[in-house]
Formats: sequence, C-alpha cells, structure tokens
Amino acid sequence: MQDGNALQEAVRSTDADAHAAQSSMDAASAALMRRIESVPFSRWHTKARIIIGSATFFDAFDALSIAFVLPVLIGLWHIGPLAIGVLIGASYIGQFIGALIFGWFAERHGRIRSATISTGIMSVMSMGCALSGSFPLLLVCRFIQGIGVGGEMPVAATYISELSNAHGRGKYFLLYELIFPVGLMAAGQMGAWLVPLIGWKIMFWIGAVPGLLIAVLVSRLPESPRWLIAQGRLVEADAIVKEMEASTERRIPAGQPKAPRNAAHAATDARAGWRELLSPFYRSRTLVVWVLWASAFFIANSLNNWLPTLYRSVYHLPLQTALRAASLTNVAQVALLLVCAYVIDRVGRRNWTVSAFCLAAVLFACLRLFGAHDVWSVMVLATVSYGLVGSIAAVLYLYTPEVYPTRMRATSTGLATSWLRLASAVGPSLAGLLLHRRGIGSVFLMFALVAVVGALCALKMTETRERSLEEIAP
Repeated sequence: MQDGNALQEAVRSTDADAHAAQSSMDAASAALMRRIESVPFSRWHTKARIIIGSATFFDAFDALSIAFVLPVLIGLWHIGPLAIGVLIGASYIGQFIGALIFGWFAERHGRIRSATISTGIMSVMSMGCALSGSFPLLLVCRFIQGIGVGGEMPVAATYISELSNAHGRGKYFLLYELIFPVGLMAAGQMGAWLVPLIGWKIMFWIGAVPGLLIAVLVSRLPESPRWLIAQGRLVEADAIVKEMEASTERRIPAGQPKAPRNAAHAATDARAGWRELLSPFYRSRTLVVWVLWASAFFIANSLNNWLPTLYRSVYHLPLQTALRAASLTNVAQVALLLVCAYVIDRVGRRNWTVSAFCLAAVLFACLRLFGAHDVWSVMVLATVSYGLVGSIAAVLYLYTPEVYPTRMRATSTGLATSWLRLASAVGPSLAGLLLHRRGIGSVFLMFALVAVVGALCALKMTETRERSLEEIAP
C-alpha cells in the first residue's frame, strides 16, 4: 500500500514538474514575442528584406522571361498556339508542386533552408533553359525551374511577415513585395531591349548567374525567430531577437501577444496542418484566400504571358514595339503598388482589394464593349487593369501569412499560392482557346467576370491591419 502511495506521489510530482516547466517555457515564449513586437523596423530588418527581396526579384524575372522569349521562338522553332499554352502552363504546374513541397519543408526544417534550396533550383534551371536547343528540352527545364520559382515566393513571404511587428507591417511588407513587380518590369525592359539585340538566351543567363549568388546570401540569413519559438528552440530565438534589439535603441510599446503553443503541440499541429486549414475556425478564411489567389492570378498571369504575343500577332506591332508595350504593364504595377504600400495600413487590406477588383472589372468590360479592336485602348486599359490586379496579388502575399498561425503559416501560404499556379496554368490556355474561337473581346469579358468574382469574395476578408500575428491567428 505504501509502495502504491509512493508511486502515485511520484507521478503527481512528475506531472507538477512538467507543468511548471511548460509554464516557464510558455512565459519565456510570450516574453520573446513581446520583444519582437517592440523592435521597430531597423537596419537589421532592411538587410533581411533586401536579400530575400533579391531572391524574389529573380523569382519574378525567371517567371516572366518566357513571355519575352516566345515571340522569337515562335518563328525560330515554329511553335503553334497550343504548344505556347503548354510551355506557359508547364512552368505553372511546376510552381504548383514547388509551393506545396517547399511550404511543407519550411514548416519542418525552417524558412531559410527552404528559401535557399528553392532559389538555387530556379537559378540552376535558368542556366538549363539557356542551354536548351529544342522545344522538348526547354519544356522540361521550365517545368523544373517552376518548382523552385513556386517554392521561393510563399516561403519568402512567410519569412518577411514573421520578422514584422503589428505597427506598419503592411508598409514594411509591401515595400519588400514591390521588388517582385520590379523584377517583372526588369524582365520586360531587358526583354524588349536585349532579345532583339542579343538573342533569346540572354534572358535565361541573366536569371542564372546572379541568382546563384543570391542563394548563398539567403543561406546566411538568420532563421525566423517566430518559427524557432514555435519549435521550442528558445535559446536560438533569443540570440536572434538580441540581434534585432541591438540594431536600434528605439522601442514600440508592445501589447500582450498570446504565448505560442509548446514544442510538442507545434509538432503535432505541423503534421495536422492540412486538416486544420479547413477546421471551423479557419475554414472561411481558407476558402476566401483560395478564391482570391485564383481570381487575381488567373487575370494577372494570363495578361503577363499573352500580351507580348497579342501585340505581335493580333495587333501586328513590330517585335520591339510589342515587347515595350507589354512591359508597360509592370511599370503600372510598380506605380500602383508603391501607392498601395503607403496607404494599406490606413485603408486596410479588404477595402483595397475590393476596390481594385471592381475598377479592373469595369476597365475589362470597357475593352469588351468598345476597345478590343483598338490597340491604343488595349495598351491603356489593359495596362491599368493589370496594375490594379497586380497590386491585389501583392496584398495577398501580405494578407495570407497574417491570417494563419506560425505552426502552419508556410504550409497555408504555399497551398494558397498553389491555387494561383493552377489558375495561371488554366488562364493562359483558356485565353488562347477563346482567342482562337471567339476573338479577343471574349478574353476581356472573361477577365471582367473573374474580377467580379474576386471582388465579391474580398468582401469576406478578415481585416488585419495594426494587429499582431498572434492576435489575428491564435
């Protein structure tokens, strides 16, 4: 009897010690979160934003480079409309796979390791594209490159979001995200200038060599302290937070963010993250996010990939003129996104997204009704419409990591971006089919209807401005 009592006492003592240890760990985690939220944006944050932003620049450059290569390859390799759609779609299928694989990898092995590998893949395969001498080989290289392109962006967005605090997060993030359309704009300007002068392979060489250097720089960045805290690696997280604090003497009065779950719970949730996305608390957020990604990128990437060819084959512009006209879309996106970065924390994510979708729908409807046969109307209205929808795409990279907790942030963002990859694979193919059967006006009508769907869905967004990540997503 005495032995039984002693055993029960030992069990109670062990449970009490475990509870005390867990309480101590939770308190230390909460204290670290408060310290992260108290550090204003500084040179430490700027360095991380520049390096990750450089990787994102080449992500954008590599994704769009094919659009400015295609007008040359169509004549050189005698590629038909169906093959064009397959080549464009292959990259997006690869991006779909990459978003899922690297989102999963980032939850288990860290944001930096995942971003490094994905950046390396897209840079090496850009070199493979440059060395391709036939359509089948280029198709394979673009597919594999797409895996790296699709993996880098959601993990990078997750990482930048997790470095941010509640105050001014929208501006900080969108100034990083501005680098993506700058990459698209650079691809457009360089493509319009260099492809007629040097040849199509130069676009892939530009993406290959600097990209490998950027992959090395990414590998040397500190890991996300929020991810380390979620893994129970508090000593490592504390060292990184100290670096953040040492970069500036200023402090922001912090709120009281919820303590993250312990390491055991975090590991369990990482395995169950796919199911939790559709749990009662997150289901509506998840469905809204998925529709928004699909709607925005169905339009944006269809326009991005088809406009150079449309200007050349439908409106019969000279090659260099067609490429320069197409590159204006990315200039418009940069301008509108710069405005968005400075107002997003005032107007909110939902209001911007709804307004941009509605205005884009009106402009596409105008093109369908009276502007589709006038190349100048297409240049102006399609360019502005793309700028609006492109700004939505950037806001979604801000919004999606905000509405999910650290334990599944990379997975959920990767899965959300997989919908953009599917939409981007279907959109250009469907645009090509409609163009062939019904004419250019039907393509613009399709874009208008998709924009209306996006606007209706955006009305259901959860507003996240000026709220800590732990408050938004427990």
